[in-house]
Amino acid sequence: MLSNQEQLKYSRQIMLTNIGEQGQIALRNAKVLILGVGGLGNPASLYLAAAGVGTLFLADGDVIELSNLPRQILFTENDIDNNKADVAAEKLQAQFPDTSIEVIDEMLDKELCDYYLEQVDVVLDCSDNIQTRYLINQACVEHKVPLIVGAATGFDGQQLTIDPRDNNSACYHCLFPASEKAPANNCQTIGIMGPILAMVAGMQTLQAIKLLTGNPVQINQLNMLDGLSNQWQQFTMKKQKSCTVCGG
Repeated sequence: MLSNQEQLKYSRQIMLTNIGEQGQIALRNAKVLILGVGGLGNPASLYLAAAGVGTLFLADGDVIELSNLPRQILFTENDIDNNKADVAAEKLQAQFPDTSIEVIDEMLDKELCDYYLEQVDVVLDCSDNIQTRYLINQACVEHKVPLIVGAATGFDGQQLTIDPRDNNSACYHCLFPASEKAPANNCQTIGIMGPILAMVAGMQTLQAIKLLTGNPVQINQLNMLDGLSNQWQQFTMKKQKSCTVCGG
């Protein structure tokens, strides 16, 4: 059961018929890994903690730079040269004391993926590195952990939900096979507008909350944002039988 304080704090969520008290309890019991605590990971971690997610794992081996500040809204100039996951955890813990936060202040490798994916209910890929995307995609498929991918460059954003527990779910490798030329552009190469990241991270967070509370989540659907025209478009994907990660 929820305490009186929890009922008051999360009352606006609890009154939603798709959430209710049981949904709020599910959020409290949930464990979420956020891979990358930058432009996507900042707002995603804030909204998940604010929603009452009980445990967050924050993974990032990078340090904060001056050029991060216009879009990585948890950080200030006083945080420069400190690890992103460490700083984010400290600030989130101060604002959301009910959420348990564990820091992984290094880049994930397969060994770390295998260790942490045994502990979590869902992963948010908020990274900006194609090799990291391939790594976490394969690990989530192997461990059958849902993966919510976000990406953004310039005025454009993408979001994709992968649920390996569903045999029909395509994976990231189905969309961008490693044997072909995968998109290598990121914020460092072509720039980014901060609000685009907030919109994509908001979509990632919404998908995570729906998944954790037992609401339908759209798989095999690539959501693409055009920030200049204020339009979202949806494209249907199919699981590729030839995919070396999830096919066969």
